[in-house]
Amino acid sequence: MSDIRHSLLRRDALSAAKEVLYHLDIYFSSQLQSAPLPLVDKGPAELLEEFLFQVPKERGAPPKRLNSLQELQLLEIMCNYFQEQTKDSVRQIIFSSLFSPQGNKADDSRMALLGKLVSMAVAVCRVPVLECAAFWLQRTPAVYCVRLARALVDDYCNLVPGSIQTLKQIFSASPRFCCQFITSVTALYDLSSDDLIPPSDLLELIVSWIFEDPRLILITFLNTPIAANLPIGFLELTPLTGLIRWCVKAPLAYKRKKKASLSNGHPPSKIAKDSTSGEDRDCHQLYSKLHLSVLQVLMMLQGHLTEKNLYGRLGLVPFDHVVPLVEEINRLSDELNPLNASKEIELALDRLAQALQVAMASGALLCTRDDLRSVCSRLPHNNLLQLVISGPVQQPTHGALPPGFYPHIHTPPLGYPAHPALPAHPALPAHPVQTFIPGMTFPYRPIR
Repeated sequence: MSDIRHSLLRRDALSAAKEVLYHLDIYFSSQLQSAPLPLVDKGPAELLEEFLFQVPKERGAPPKRLNSLQELQLLEIMCNYFQEQTKDSVRQIIFSSLFSPQGNKADDSRMALLGKLVSMAVAVCRVPVLECAAFWLQRTPAVYCVRLARALVDDYCNLVPGSIQTLKQIFSASPRFCCQFITSVTALYDLSSDDLIPPSDLLELIVSWIFEDPRLILITFLNTPIAANLPIGFLELTPLTGLIRWCVKAPLAYKRKKKASLSNGHPPSKIAKDSTSGEDRDCHQLYSKLHLSVLQVLMMLQGHLTEKNLYGRLGLVPFDHVVPLVEEINRLSDELNPLNASKEIELALDRLAQALQVAMASGALLCTRDDLRSVCSRLPHNNLLQLVISGPVQQPTHGALPPGFYPHIHTPPLGYPAHPALPAHPALPAHPVQTFIPGMTFPYRPIR
């Protein structure tokens, strides 16, 4: 590697970067012939940091900087390389060696370049780069995935108005990337504050994707070898938990946002007020569509979990994530005056109850009714939620039942006999027919 480095030092920044990719391609292609998952040695990693991320090798040396045109040319070189590389395994390992965080000073440059590369791949529809990014999101700690999601949202939702349509078009090109993007976006925007409410353009984009094909959010789960114990600190297998959080918290979060805007001492003008109320109304309709799609996906899961032999072993809606969600709803309900937010609280609790019931029935949520009672005991009263947490004990699956079947909520709980049938009531004698007598007058006395 030292000979390669000396030859690269004599080149300009762009040709050196291109040469590094060429040598890495040769290196990993030979490594993959002997090992399915070769490790990245120190030498190649140092070449990447020095000649692609412009991190000087010598301590104390000033960092190199590419101008905007050089950076754009570098992104084009990388896009073309991944597009022209025909071996998926080589693409994946080089992408991983380029952008996997190493916990050193090069990580900031690494993440900045990754955000720009994926943004360019979206703009010019470079599917191989998007597929590599999807696997990267799946294998990288969530804190870095959120940074990539924020970079894409800034580029396509905030920087240029109307550019969200470009992002929308990748739905058919790379569904795997769309699934991972939704998962990272729901981790980023958790509605814990007004700044973390998803932008309306982003919300409309995600709802349109999912409403068109709800199975989109199961792509990673259906196409990944899965162990019953998932690693901690990474993105979840599906965005289900994040989407449930969006649907349940949205009525309360938007009410809190409206309350804050009214209490800042500067009431909005009539035009601004009408515009804001119209936008909020559109967002509430989108959340309703999203909630319906999430329930539809939850109902599909029992069959998929059974096929993968994970039914009862893997909770795609972890109970550990339901607990903080309930606590957040309780805190928001206390923060908002129940007298002024009764409709919003009722809607949030209705959606929570529906999601919990369907998730438990399909095997996506692994907990008991007692667990739910203890967690939801402090929430405001809601008839549907009370019915769910005090409802029948979930019956074991029966071999004769079709996939997706679960006992009706009004079936008698286990341990209690069904109500005996009431005896038939004896027939009553026929009532005599009254004959109508024409000409018969009826006295009329006015009420005084």
